[in-house]
Amino acid sequence: MSTNTSSKATSGPMTDCQLYLISPPDVGGDFPDRLVRALDAGPVAAFQFRVKDVDEHEAARLAEPLQRICAERDVAFVVNDSIALAKRLKSDGVHLGQDDGDVKDARERLGKDVQIGVTCHASRHLAMDAGEAGADYVAFGAFFPSETKDSGHRAELDLLEWWAKIFELPCVAIGGITPANCPPLIRAGADFLAVSHAVWGGDEAASVVEFNRVIADTEVAMAEEESE
Repeated sequence: MSTNTSSKATSGPMTDCQLYLISPPDVGGDFPDRLVRALDAGPVAAFQFRVKDVDEHEAARLAEPLQRICAERDVAFVVNDSIALAKRLKSDGVHLGQDDGDVKDARERLGKDVQIGVTCHASRHLAMDAGEAGADYVAFGAFFPSETKDSGHRAELDLLEWWAKIFELPCVAIGGITPANCPPLIRAGADFLAVSHAVWGGDEAASVVEFNRVIADTEVAMAEEESE
């Protein structure tokens, strides 16, 4: 789910935005079945395994069926926070918060093919540092109040616009994103929409369908506007 990092020669943001699903806190019970429904409902680029307050052994047990479901559907399986768990699971990627480890250390421990993402809140400086360190994508947010996590940071659209115009490195928009409020993020240049509650808080299949419909409609409208 990445491209090489460098400056862009284009004058505006690229399109082809994709969904990046983040797990709810509870991934036990019937959640594997819900994940199947979500991934079978439409295109999803990645699934982030984010569980808290469990040890690594229990996390690995919970992750196993979800990782298999993602692999069967060619969806990247990304571990949140833990380089050690990502290494144990041989996951496709790891997502690091600002206090969760160093990109260079993660690269040395996980190898050149593992996708490394970094939370950059609303900071241009943190994003550029992550790119320089070798991250495969940066995540900005929160753009809207979130039902899942209060980040304490609020990002604005001009951050996405600035990043998309200058850098090849993909950017992820996160925080309270719904089908109703996501078109401005797509227009601003978000490569991925990271969503959790908007999918798992209701009918996951219907939500994935609606997100993909809105993404497609927005990108068609952008292309038509550009051609006028």
